[in-house]
Amino acid sequence: MDAPHLLTAMISTGTVAIAEIGDKTQLLALLLAARFRKPWPIVAGILVATLLNHALAAWLGARGAAWLQPGTLRWIVAASFLAIAAWTLKPDKLDANDEQLPARGAFIATMIAFFIAEIGDKTQVATVLLAARYQPLWEVIAGTTVGMLLANVPVVALGSRFADRLPLRAARYVAATVFLGLAAWVAMRGLGG
Repeated sequence: MDAPHLLTAMISTGTVAIAEIGDKTQLLALLLAARFRKPWPIVAGILVATLLNHALAAWLGARGAAWLQPGTLRWIVAASFLAIAAWTLKPDKLDANDEQLPARGAFIATMIAFFIAEIGDKTQVATVLLAARYQPLWEVIAGTTVGMLLANVPVVALGSRFADRLPLRAARYVAATVFLGLAAWVAMRGLGG
């Protein structure tokens, strides 16, 4: 893997890992860990759901980049990163409907719940934007998936015992700063820079 590709994977991983801290899917991982107490099937469910969801999101981002003029896409991506920065500052909570988990095994329940929870989530939107900005596509997908796992596997492994000790507010500010920086970068340098 050469340096530009490694950079794509690293940016994708870091962006999603930071954005995921305190996100509703991280809260969902905590809920699933407390309910099933089977970390490996839960982690496998998160992996499969994220790969499917982020592959679709990355494909949409790459297609959008191909359909739009570079100047238009540049400002859409910059504005979207700015919106995600603001969105990141709002703490996520599980909706009442999210607590109704399927009465299946830990793997199936996690895969279904995570896939659905990721639809329209800020990490899915970030994946769309990263795919519009960076290539190759498979490295964006791999990076965002690794980022999702980096943020959620410790939550599953440690369970609710340490959840109330995480500095979620500080993490949201760091994530917002990352997205603000990405917005500024795209606005100043464009998508090809």
